[in-house]
Amino acid sequence: MKRIIIFLSFFAAFFHTSCSDEWLDPKPHSFYTPENVYTDKGGFESLILTMRKDLRADNTGERHFICSEMAASDLGVPLVQLDFRKLTPSSSTYYPFLTMFTRAYEFIKNSNVLISRIDNIEWKDENEKNALVAEALWHRAYWYYRLVNNYGDVPLILEELFGPKLDFATYSRWTILEKLEQDLEFAVKYLPTPESTPAGGVSAGAGYHLLTKVYLANMKYDKAIEAADHVINDYSYALMEHRFGKDLDMPEYNLMWDLHRPENFNLSENTETILACIDRFEAPAEAKTAGLRTMRNYNCGWWYPAVLDSEGKQGMVYGGEYKALYGEANPNLVNTPYYRFDIWSYKGDTWENTSDMRRADENWVDMHELKYNNPKSVDYGKPVNPEYFAALADTFYYTFAFPHYITYVPAPDPAINPMGSNGDWYIFRLAETFLLRAEAYYWQGNMGAAADDINKVRLRAKAKPVTAGEVTIDFIFDERARELFAEEPRHSELVRVSYMMAKAGMNGYTLQDFSKKSWFYDRVMKYNTYYQTELNVLANYVVMDPHHVLWPIPQSVITANTQGVINQNIGYDGADNNVPPLTQIE
Repeated sequence: MKRIIIFLSFFAAFFHTSCSDEWLDPKPHSFYTPENVYTDKGGFESLILTMRKDLRADNTGERHFICSEMAASDLGVPLVQLDFRKLTPSSSTYYPFLTMFTRAYEFIKNSNVLISRIDNIEWKDENEKNALVAEALWHRAYWYYRLVNNYGDVPLILEELFGPKLDFATYSRWTILEKLEQDLEFAVKYLPTPESTPAGGVSAGAGYHLLTKVYLANMKYDKAIEAADHVINDYSYALMEHRFGKDLDMPEYNLMWDLHRPENFNLSENTETILACIDRFEAPAEAKTAGLRTMRNYNCGWWYPAVLDSEGKQGMVYGGEYKALYGEANPNLVNTPYYRFDIWSYKGDTWENTSDMRRADENWVDMHELKYNNPKSVDYGKPVNPEYFAALADTFYYTFAFPHYITYVPAPDPAINPMGSNGDWYIFRLAETFLLRAEAYYWQGNMGAAADDINKVRLRAKAKPVTAGEVTIDFIFDERARELFAEEPRHSELVRVSYMMAKAGMNGYTLQDFSKKSWFYDRVMKYNTYYQTELNVLANYVVMDPHHVLWPIPQSVITANTQGVINQNIGYDGADNNVPPLTQIE
């Protein structure tokens, strides 16, 4: 661990200067040029550490990528940008619906530098070289997987750029997925076993897990099952079944609480972790992020003055026990009633009495548990009552139930404003591998095997088992929501399935009309009641249209590409200039 922090501390300065706000504009800086850094194995290893650091963009900071993907799904809405009609190729938004595109290519650039330069030095051990290439290919595939499932057809860049390039072209997402499949098939041969991989490193287990996703996206279900089998059967991974780690001696909590303590993610005894990024509060400033911000991103705005009491006066104040427990919440994701309540109803159970530990009372904060904490309020100590609020919209923002067992990440220093401190976070976890394999079985029509895999996850959580006859793609994604809230890139996974259904011509979906009719849009409209009602909040209507299944390509990228055409997604300004995407990689 000490070695990791030293490397990150050194490389932070290089990474800061080597990235530009301009899309892939190569600008060498001072001593830290590629020619001076990548001259030996240590230089390439430092670049690998930067790629691992890049993964933290998914889960750290205000409105990070995972938060934004959930806010554009069935599980939530983005508070500030509720009206997706305001999302344009040139719009400035609080959420990274545009900037994720350029950031992903910055991260891909790091992979391409290593891949392009790896043969510039002599390698005594070919396996050492191949191991570095394998991890670089994994990181590149990780970000391209997200690009093709958030933006569809995108440019494909597979080598380092040594000068200005103004003739980028758009490639079919299917062509890109085929390339990712080939790269990952190579990578898993040379990535180290999980047992020999340090915390934060990419193992063969992580390689096969990502390959499972790519095979699913490519509708190669036998291969997806085979890749998932490698993860589940070939290594020492196992679902955690007993309490462990931090807070083990606190009987008021349960296994789900332990599993979601960031301090436990990279413990050797946590056999469920396939890959978790590292972000420690005690690390040097240049080696850590602004924090996970889970309490700020996902908790309700309990402390705002608009939380009124029966006299119409301020009933809540920022301070005391609630400040420490729930933090300075400014919900950049307002979760849906569907997530809070509906998905926990099963075979007579409801969210109030389910045996499922993921919705246990000790793991969630429900509104009847929030009590007025302003000593000056006539209702001090009584449960918060939204009927006293000035407007119905205020209940949307200030009072909703949230999964405290996931969001609670206090800072070790009490002087730090609690928003969700630095902490490790899951990238891949074995529970998802089972759900991915279950999905592959589902597409094959093997509902019994799909139910078995789903039940491995459900029974661990003490939820009632599902039968083969009850397995649907909607149930699988409900289970993903129950298990992977704040972990999975929700929008990406929903869009992945939408493309699969469209290519197969299921339920009237087609690739030709993908931006007019998709499973993603239909599911969001069915389960996200905020979009059904077009609620007016903060001068925004909660609105989403069918073409928002894909996010827009930034106009700045298209405009700068003066000698070529980068396509815009249908429904956004500029799509009339599109040309057929490339389907062959030169």
